[in-house]
Amino acid sequence: MKIANHSVVEINYTLKDAEGTVIDSSEGGQPLKYLQGVGNIIPGLEKEMLDKSAGDKFTVVIAPEEGYGPQNPELIQTLPSSAFGGVEKLEVGMAFRAQSTDGQPIEVEIIDIDGDQVTINGNHPLAGVELHFEIEVIAVREATPEEVDHGHVH
Repeated sequence: MKIANHSVVEINYTLKDAEGTVIDSSEGGQPLKYLQGVGNIIPGLEKEMLDKSAGDKFTVVIAPEEGYGPQNPELIQTLPSSAFGGVEKLEVGMAFRAQSTDGQPIEVEIIDIDGDQVTINGNHPLAGVELHFEIEVIAVREATPEEVDHGHVH
């Protein structure tokens, strides 16, 4: 069976950056199961999965625009440390939940502290990163009506 929209797909994968550093992998864990065609995985990888079958192995490079998007400079801001009221000690790498300008929840990370000024980044950690995938398709099956209705694998 070839992968099509509303296929349940099970893959093993390794994700690396352009320098070959492993970012994520299913190795040593469970394969990734997802529902094709409903946005469960990044758009570029979802496109590349179409028409593949169980047993297929391939590599693919996904540009940022088809992955987690380019870096958005508007999501990098410098705030006074007083904006983090209730937090005793701020450190680079700390993550916080905040609201975007349109009221959506967003995770931000402290990327710099200079005296009383704290710089945060609301971009996804993989925004702007070229993604290098090694994929092995383990299994493909038709989704149940309930899975299609719910938009994810059961």
